[in-house]
Amino acid sequence: MGENPYLAAKPFRDGNGRLSRLVTLLALYQHGYEVGRYISLERLVEESRIDYYEVLRHSSDGWHQGRHDLLPWLNYFLTVLRRAYRLFEERAGQVESPRGAKTALIEAAIAAFPGRFRLADLEQACPGVSRDLIRLVLRRLQQAHRIECLGRGRNATWRNKGTIS
Repeated sequence: MGENPYLAAKPFRDGNGRLSRLVTLLALYQHGYEVGRYISLERLVEESRIDYYEVLRHSSDGWHQGRHDLLPWLNYFLTVLRRAYRLFEERAGQVESPRGAKTALIEAAIAAFPGRFRLADLEQACPGVSRDLIRLVLRRLQQAHRIECLGRGRNATWRNKGTIS
């Protein structure tokens, strides 16, 4: 009767794959790779289980002789991880900010300035917000007498009249 080549890699009768993927997920978290919090690596492995078992078998060949090759499994695993990050990126791109979120960000930045501020200060405090939107909000707040413009041109300064909190 020959040796079972998976005996060393599968110490339990059932659940070895799930347990190894759980430990792998923990190791990823401990090293700052947190994509598994948002994308199920388990599901990605399940979707490619035929490849998973083939790669596992190939990587285990020669295990007892010390001649096994982990490279096929590592390539497979990195492919799964790369796919998870791509899915995360796609999903994150689909999430939209609630309507008015950028306006609220601009108003919060104005409220945070202790005194005078410039357009450039707002641009720095509100990354990802266009200059046009900042100017639009400034005009709207100025017309509502909540802020005032002190000067003209590129270096004009603005002041919160204390009505923005």
